[in-house]
Amino acid sequence: MLYSLLKIPAAIGFWMYCRQLRVNNKANLALGGPLLIACNHPNSFLDAIVLSSVFKKPIYSLARGDVFKHSLAARLLRSLKMFPVFRNSEGAENMGHNYSTFDACKEIFKNNGIVLIFSEGRCINEWHLRPLMKGTARLALSSWDAGIPLTVLPTGINYQSFTRFGKNIHLNFGNMIHEEDIYTSNGFGKSVMEFNQLLTEELERLVYEIEKGDQQKKVEIMGVHIPAFVKIVLLIPAIAGWILHMPLWLPIKFFAKKYGTHNDHYDSIAVGLLFVLYPVYLMVLLLLAASICSGWMALALVGSAPLLAWSYMYIKPQF
Repeated sequence: MLYSLLKIPAAIGFWMYCRQLRVNNKANLALGGPLLIACNHPNSFLDAIVLSSVFKKPIYSLARGDVFKHSLAARLLRSLKMFPVFRNSEGAENMGHNYSTFDACKEIFKNNGIVLIFSEGRCINEWHLRPLMKGTARLALSSWDAGIPLTVLPTGINYQSFTRFGKNIHLNFGNMIHEEDIYTSNGFGKSVMEFNQLLTEELERLVYEIEKGDQQKKVEIMGVHIPAFVKIVLLIPAIAGWILHMPLWLPIKFFAKKYGTHNDHYDSIAVGLLFVLYPVYLMVLLLLAASICSGWMALALVGSAPLLAWSYMYIKPQF
């Protein structure tokens, strides 16, 4: 229920935060299950937000298990269709819980659902594919062993920046992986290795390899050309949008930089705070505007705020 209620505002917020979303195969956005989306993980829970916003059908996602420690947080995350998955670094005693999560995923697959898993295992802000963990292979192989006709969709998500407001995002889908693509008669361990090799080969074509300091390559691959006349038309709305939203954005930027830069969660903190605080900010603006002008004019002024914010986001520097 909560997932469905938040999907529409999340999609609207994504439109305001993202300058361009380029998808190499948009037909995949309408896929049904049983489907396992095997994705790289460069930008914390923003990766899941992007995919959940653009896929037509609901997506269940696997998240790091330590955030489920508190019962209230666990209930909230599960209501957002998230399940915990534990790594050795979070305690070997917790690894057994992954069997329950995998069983829940299989039930979703049996009902033709979609699950998202981040195959690298952890989030790092970089333009690079890291070695894959074994979780994706184990989930896929155990699903096939259970007679589930699962399809695995290799997915690469790429951002032009991990800290700048206004994103250029390239979402690349690879060739589907089916049970018949993996030779499973040589034992489970070798099947895991074969699966990971095939998935790695697919993801290497989808995830951009760019050195952190190679700004020119980032511009060439992920820059969006904004025509001069568009910049001229949007200049005044963009200035108004910057002035109007600066009291909200600057504290959020400060907080995200302080608590998110060192752990690669800057974008996620910023987006999360914007999602929660922006409706409140609009209500404050409405009350202020209503105290100055008529009700309809106040509604018109505040109603234009998201468009003004979008104008600034669209023409601001990308790098």
